[in-house]
Amino acid sequence: MTDVPVSEAKARLTALVRQAEDGKDVFLTRNGRRVARITAARPRRVLTPEERMQVIRKAQAAAEGKFEPGFDAARSADFLYGDDGLPG
Repeated sequence: MTDVPVSEAKARLTALVRQAEDGKDVFLTRNGRRVARITAARPRRVLTPEERMQVIRKAQAAAEGKFEPGFDAARSADFLYGDDGLPG
């Protein structure tokens, strides 16, 4: 359970939302009193390693044949800039 002043929550909102997604209680306080609670709309589901691999394989299958032979993701940034070194 976490109590956070509203004034501090503004700067930590992303982290507080993650805590709520992880199932932790997050209460916002004003003058030391709880005035609001951040809760997850639905709990975040943690994938098993096998499920993660299944997602990766599905993405790889969807990308199959969409790139020219010899495409190298490590060199993809080369296409963002022109010969003058400026964004193209």
